[in-house]
Amino acid sequence: MTKSPIAWAALACFTLPVTAQEPPATEPEALPEVTVRATRRESPVGPVQGYVAKRSAAATKTDTPLTETPQAITVITSDAFEEQGALTAADIVRYTAGINSAYFDSRGDSFQSRGGNPTQYLDGLLRNSGSYNTTRPDPYTLERAEVLRGPSSVLYGQGGIGGVLNMVSKRPQKTAQRELQLQVGTNDRHQLATDLTGPLNDTGTLLYRLVAVGRESGTQVDYVPDDRLVIAPSLTWAPNSDTEINLQALYQEDKSGSLIGFFPWKGTLYPNPNGQIPFNTFSSEPGFDKYNTQQSAVAYQASHRINPTWTVRQNMRIADSKVDYYTMYTSFTAVPSASRPARPVFDTSNNRTVLRDVGIQLNSAKLSMLDTQGEARFSTGQVTHTLLLGLDTQHIKTEQRTGRGTTPAFDLYAPVYGSAFTVPAVTEQPPNTLRQTGVYVQDQLKFGQHWAATFGLRHDQAQNVTDALGNRAAAKIKSHANTKRAGLLYIADNGWTPYLSYSESFQPLTGTDIAGAPFKPQRGSQWEAGVKFQPLDSRMLYTLAVYDLYDENRKTAHPTDPTYSVQMGKVHVKGLELEARGPLNRQWDWIGSYAYTDAVVAESNTKIAIFDLNGTSIGSVAEKGTHLSGTPKHMASSWLTYGIPFGPGRFKVGAGARYIGTSTDGTDRNKVPAVTLIDAMVSYDTGDWRLALNVNNLADKLYLTTCLARGDCFLGQRRTAVATASYRF
Repeated sequence: MTKSPIAWAALACFTLPVTAQEPPATEPEALPEVTVRATRRESPVGPVQGYVAKRSAAATKTDTPLTETPQAITVITSDAFEEQGALTAADIVRYTAGINSAYFDSRGDSFQSRGGNPTQYLDGLLRNSGSYNTTRPDPYTLERAEVLRGPSSVLYGQGGIGGVLNMVSKRPQKTAQRELQLQVGTNDRHQLATDLTGPLNDTGTLLYRLVAVGRESGTQVDYVPDDRLVIAPSLTWAPNSDTEINLQALYQEDKSGSLIGFFPWKGTLYPNPNGQIPFNTFSSEPGFDKYNTQQSAVAYQASHRINPTWTVRQNMRIADSKVDYYTMYTSFTAVPSASRPARPVFDTSNNRTVLRDVGIQLNSAKLSMLDTQGEARFSTGQVTHTLLLGLDTQHIKTEQRTGRGTTPAFDLYAPVYGSAFTVPAVTEQPPNTLRQTGVYVQDQLKFGQHWAATFGLRHDQAQNVTDALGNRAAAKIKSHANTKRAGLLYIADNGWTPYLSYSESFQPLTGTDIAGAPFKPQRGSQWEAGVKFQPLDSRMLYTLAVYDLYDENRKTAHPTDPTYSVQMGKVHVKGLELEARGPLNRQWDWIGSYAYTDAVVAESNTKIAIFDLNGTSIGSVAEKGTHLSGTPKHMASSWLTYGIPFGPGRFKVGAGARYIGTSTDGTDRNKVPAVTLIDAMVSYDTGDWRLALNVNNLADKLYLTTCLARGDCFLGQRRTAVATASYRF
């Protein structure tokens, strides 16, 4: 039997006194030095040093190693997105395989994954529902972000094929830590933030944390601010090792405006005699335009271990959000007398002026979520089980008042503001209420040391009610769904873990179509195979996933009135994702990814009207067989940093490249060019201070993020530079 160094040392301690009684004939051989280090087990919701987390609860709602999770999942640590200079949630995930987050919009953080939009969760509970009715998350308040790709409704209920983006809030820590941070940057950015945490009593059973952010800033678009106030206190009570209750509160106010002008193809994707529409063009009116959001929320996460087998948990959050949205943008309103189509186009006589639509939306959303879980860990013979039983409920009520109008001609190349226009009257829209209740069961089985399996089943009952208002009758649609999940993986001794899984999604959709009928729920199903590899002598984590999925009842723009939506038949998406992240050695850290995504409409009877650059109809194409808009076939990224000791601290320099491949407008006729964006950073960390400079889009590329068949394109974000000084005390 081979003994460990510790065993040899212990044996030597017992034998030395005996051998010491005899005078040694020769000089005794020195024993090798033995160092014993106690390592604290990583928490699936706690801080992680470096770029690689080993554990997560996002995919299973249990504390599970990433290498034993039979689904593609990426955990982005706060160390990673801090070094990359993330200013938004979209920035956090931009170096993640298969995630397209290049959209530039103040109204929300938009992502696309596997042909769908990941559903945003915060601490395991739904963060938002519907459009333009809540605030955007601030990276400074987050500990990590977890991207779970593909259908995931067995545990989460509401969600589509894009998967889940679960953001984990900073929680109170046992060790006192205090930070004050100052940022200054382009577009006159000034931000002050603080993060304070530690124990409130001598026994450490009561912990606190206070995170606050205050910002005044402009944007690359004239007259559009990016101001923010966030206050996020939290309190943890852990009277013993079996019980923990974490209380959270959040108050956030954002003040911004119209970054999106819905500019015509001519002047963005295609040439205009007057040139490219300037990226700083503001299409609305100063003093009128605004996109102001406010959110108040309270939440708790409670856990109690009843005995060595059973643990019960409950998570709750109640959020109340309001949005005041006043805007003007390139008109979608038809003017038959002037032969003007319902599309964003220039006046053909000058290719400079557009009509503008005036829009007012006063939106509100009230969300109440509760998730109760029971977890049992036990064995049956040679098989160990982690059994999860759960019941969750969601109650979401959205209200809206809207007003729409038009304005006279407006020159996008030489804007003149202050012209008289009529502010449209605001009309109350029918309130919408979504109630959903789900029960779920999951069993994670482990057969010996090498084989593991996961099985899950869920039943959902959902009711989508649109209240009666005026001459519109009430509309109610009830739906129910059973969703399934299964996965099998093999855990090899050399760090390789191949797996195979099947999963489904179910997503009730709020709103109504042009006839006032509620939308049917969206359904998805996916097969995925992959392999995860973590070398035994390294923290590097490599993953490969291939998948094949279908999505039914997806919403798309109405063919004749793009302000409404219709539901298409079925979408087929297949692809491959590669990712690597972690330390190459003590000096080098690396994140690399590649994704291939082929997303097409597999079933549809709809014809899509096609137009020339002036908005004249030139026929139609079948929607079936077309690729999904804004979904590049190829995406790749690489982020590399190098750090060395320098003086009393550590100097670090890093750079990254993001390649976003060609995408189409949804008809396969108009293609958005590929682009490669370069990011860079330099930092110096010494004692209590960290100084950093981050530059995104270093070459100041002018690029488009997406173009749509309805006739408009979206501009990308130009170069930004932000200097950060953090003082820890």
